Amino acid sequence: MYSRKLPYLLLLPSALFLCVFFLYPFVLVAWQAFVTDTGELTSEYFMEMATHWKFNTALINTLLLALAVVPFQIVLALYMATLVNGMKRGRDLILYIWTIPLGISDLAAGIIWLAIFEQTGFLNSFMQSLGFIEEPIGFLGYQNKGTIFVAIMLAEIWRATAIVLVILVAGMGLIPKEYYEAAEVFGASRWKQFTRITLPMLKPSLQTAMILRVILAFEVFAVVVALGGTNLPVLMGEIYTWQYDLRDSSVAAAYALVVLAISIGFTLLIMWGLRTPKGARV
Repeated sequence: MYSRKLPYLLLLPSALFLCVFFLYPFVLVAWQAFVTDTGELTSEYFMEMATHWKFNTALINTLLLALAVVPFQIVLALYMATLVNGMKRGRDLILYIWTIPLGISDLAAGIIWLAIFEQTGFLNSFMQSLGFIEEPIGFLGYQNKGTIFVAIMLAEIWRATAIVLVILVAGMGLIPKEYYEAAEVFGASRWKQFTRITLPMLKPSLQTAMILRVILAFEVFAVVVALGGTNLPVLMGEIYTWQYDLRDSSVAAAYALVVLAISIGFTLLIMWGLRTPKGARV
């Protein structure tokens, strides 16, 4: 009797954690977004959000950042993981150096890249020392939104690629070496081994890495604030503005549900795209 209940008892702490720290806050946010102060159901908060002049811009900027950053990070992390996995010496040292950004917070990463791109920063000083420019360029000025976007993109790639790298390196370590040895015996090239062995066997790790990275990409905030301020609105920045500056927690909750819906939508898309057909061999 006790042995039958044991699995449920082991799952109980995780279920309680999920209820307390996800389901309960989710219900509170949904209540704020759909219910008025008098207890009536309403969609006015979503209408106010959707008709605000910053909403479309923030939504487009967030999606563009995710589309610009995540695919590049996946490809870069795959290349880095392949290099690390093929090393016989210095593997741990290289992996340690590449994962240093994992220990740096979002805001600290933004400040580091701010020191590079600001008018008195490293990039302007370097270009002046080489004689390329006579006066500092305002890379992060309100009139240079394209440069701000690129700076944020570079900061995010530098900061968060290590997350994907660690997951992919762990996944590659689980692939049996016998597969590669057999492929070499049959004369398969490195590219054939990568496309026919590594990528198919790495699907679960790729799925996890992409889901995690996409969710975090839609939550980008501190790096944007450090480098762009209010010059490049994003969804998380608008949540902060409505919650703390405009003091309207209901519209902020509506924004939060939009971010959640987008994250769930992309998660389902990734799970469908990287699914392994039933009965298929990899």
